[in-house]
Amino acid sequence: MQAVLVNGRVLTEDGVALGQCVVIEAGRIAAILPAADAPAGATQYDLRGGLLVPGFIDTQVNGGGGVLFNDAPTVETIAAIGAAHRPFGTTGFLPTLISDDLAVVDAALRATEAAIAAGVPGVLGIHIEGPFLNAKRKGIHDAGKFRVIDEAALALLTSLKVGKTLVTLAPETTTPEMIRRLTQAGVIVAAGHTNAAYATMRKALAAGLSGFTHLFNAMSPLTSREPGAVGAALESQTAWCGLIVDGRHVDPVVLRIALRTRPRDRFMLVTDAMPTVGMVDKSFDLQGRRIHVVDGVCVDDHGTLAGSDLDMIGAVRNAVAMLDLSLPDAVAMASSSPADFLGLTGQRGRIAMGQAADLVLLDEALNVAATWINGEEDHDQEERYRRA
Repeated sequence: MQAVLVNGRVLTEDGVALGQCVVIEAGRIAAILPAADAPAGATQYDLRGGLLVPGFIDTQVNGGGGVLFNDAPTVETIAAIGAAHRPFGTTGFLPTLISDDLAVVDAALRATEAAIAAGVPGVLGIHIEGPFLNAKRKGIHDAGKFRVIDEAALALLTSLKVGKTLVTLAPETTTPEMIRRLTQAGVIVAAGHTNAAYATMRKALAAGLSGFTHLFNAMSPLTSREPGAVGAALESQTAWCGLIVDGRHVDPVVLRIALRTRPRDRFMLVTDAMPTVGMVDKSFDLQGRRIHVVDGVCVDDHGTLAGSDLDMIGAVRNAVAMLDLSLPDAVAMASSSPADFLGLTGQRGRIAMGQAADLVLLDEALNVAATWINGEEDHDQEERYRRA
C-alpha cells in the first residue's frame, strides 16, 4: 500500500522543496514528485503547509517516560523510552546504559536484540557508556563499577547480533589494539569520561575511534600546553562529536567556537536524556542517588550534572537560537550526522528516495505535529492529518 504526504514543504539535501509530495511504500521513501504527479489511489496525508524534515536520531538516550534503562534493561523499558521521545521528533535512538556490572550490560544487549526483533519503533541498537571509564572524569557515573576491557568484556561488547553497538570508553584505560579489535568487530567506539592526553587520543583515533561523547563534558580540556581530549576532537576533521545543546552543559559561546574548527557535518545533537523527559515529575533515582531537574538540567544533591531533561526538538530549537545555525543545519545535526556516525548513510537521516520513511512534521513554531517511523505514523496523531 502506498501513502502520499501532500501540501507540505519538504526539507531535502538541496533545500526546502515546494509543491512536492513524498510517496511512501513498504516503509521507505519511494519517490519525491511534483504534487500533480501523486499516484492515484494512494492514501493521502495533508501536511497543511508544515515543514517535513528527516526524523531525528539520538545516540544517547538514558531514559524517558519515567523509566531508566539501567533500572530495567528490558524490551518494555526500551519501548517506553522510544514512546516518550517520539512526540519530540526522535524516530531513531540508541537506549543508553551508563556504567554498570557486566551482567547488566549483557541483559541490556539481549533486550536490545529482542526489541529489534519485536519491531519496537525506532530502536537502532545500543549505546554502552562505560564502565570502561576514568574515575578522574566520572561525572555522575559510579566509579565503583569501573573496570578495564579484558577478553570477556571484549566478547560481550561484540556480541550484539542485530543493530548497532556504540561503546563510550576512556582510551587511556585500554590500548589502541583493543580499540582496533572492537572496531574491526563492527563496534563504534567513542571517547568519553576520559582524562587522556592528546597523544593518547591521537593513537586511539588512528586505531579506529570515531566519536566523542558529549564534547567538552567529562573530558580533559584544551589548555595552552596540553591539548587534551578536547584538543584532539577539535583538530580531527573526521570524528563525530556529540553536543548537548541546553545552554548549561556547555556555554553556547564555546560551542560556536567549536563549530568553526571542523566540518559541521561531523557534529551531532544528543540529548543525554533521563527519565524526566515527557514527564511532569522531574525527579528520579539514579543508582542510589536522588536526581532533580533544576533550571532544565538534571543534578544530584551536590549539583553534579546527571544527564539532561532535553528532547531532540528542543535541541534543534536551541541550536538555531543559541548557535546561530540555520534550521536545515540544525536538523542535519539531528538526523544525517548521527545516521552517518552510525554507518546508516543511504538508509536513514535524509528525505531521499530509498531511505527509510522516518519523518517529522514541524509547525511554524517548530513544534512536532506528526512523526512517521518506517512509514508508520504515530496513531495518536494520525487522524489529525489524514484525509481521504
